[in-house]
Amino acid sequence: MDLALINAKSISGKYPYEEIEYIDTSSVTGNEFNPLQRLKLIDAPSRAKRIVQHGDTILSTVRPIQRHFGFIRNPKPNTIASTGFAVITPKNINPEFLFYYLSQESITNYLNGIAETSTTTFPAFRPEVLSDLEMVIPSDEKVQRRIADILSALDYKIELNRQTNATLEAIAQAIFKEWFVNFNFPGATGEMVESEMGMIPEGWRTGKLGEICEFAYGKGLKSEIRVEGKYPVVGSNGIVGTHNDYLAEGPGIVIGRKGTIGEVTWVHQNFFPIDTTFYINDLLGVNDLYFHYFLLKEQDFKKIGSDSAVPGLNRNQAYVSLVVIPAKDIINQFNDITKAMFADIYNYSNESSTLATIRDSLLPKLMSGEIYP
Repeated sequence: MDLALINAKSISGKYPYEEIEYIDTSSVTGNEFNPLQRLKLIDAPSRAKRIVQHGDTILSTVRPIQRHFGFIRNPKPNTIASTGFAVITPKNINPEFLFYYLSQESITNYLNGIAETSTTTFPAFRPEVLSDLEMVIPSDEKVQRRIADILSALDYKIELNRQTNATLEAIAQAIFKEWFVNFNFPGATGEMVESEMGMIPEGWRTGKLGEICEFAYGKGLKSEIRVEGKYPVVGSNGIVGTHNDYLAEGPGIVIGRKGTIGEVTWVHQNFFPIDTTFYINDLLGVNDLYFHYFLLKEQDFKKIGSDSAVPGLNRNQAYVSLVVIPAKDIINQFNDITKAMFADIYNYSNESSTLATIRDSLLPKLMSGEIYP
């Protein structure tokens, strides 16, 4: 690849920063970045070596089919990527065009095919493979920029929707804490009574989590039949596919039982929770599950032990966790307020799915010249 440098900059003895913002391969999927780890350089893993800059593309060399790639935009000067990435620095090509070119499904499949033939512990390819990659691209930089602008406009709206959804959920969570942790809820008189968990509002009580909800077991579903259907398939770390049938009526809540233990996922529609999860049934007789969702997110399920040799969440141990149980009318008021916010989240998510489909459809056609911008 004469158009870019591969792994051009790495930390040396003269590196000026004592702390780093660290990107590991789990930090980004499909150009969506999780919050970065802030680490002291002396405590950072040995793989924290690659220096990145604005306009770089990072692409995981391990299991490329998992799409751990992203475009670096205005990073902090102390941002460092794992050596599990190839860091691709453009020379004579529009930076965003290069990113979108490399994010094509055909490129991902090509790199994954090479990785699968490797003799390493995990499927991986050497960064030199990218140096040898032949690319057919528009010679006019203006055309490259127009293509990048079209695709980045779609991604910008998708990211804006994601941020809006995060803000809406954060607002709902702040209301939950104000009402059910700080006890500043509508109609609060300030009259408190003693309980096992300290002072709580009069008319509320303490109880066990098992009085509020049931943890029902998900069901096994082979990965090869999670690829097509109307209903989301939900695993311990979120949606892992779709299926034509559903197991639980939504909206609903899924909790990681094995794998990502204790991860709490809200599902907006009927869904199929697989056997690495529990899904939640209400036992209070309230009007929705939004209160349950935020209450469960407050629990530290990772500290709850397992009675198995394989790490996992034991529901019987989760059931005995002590919690404050509010008056049902306050729970229902909270659910009514939160329902409108989550309806907006659902709509923004659907819009983003549509935009992503459009982007993925346009991408190969723009790159091949089938569509000229």
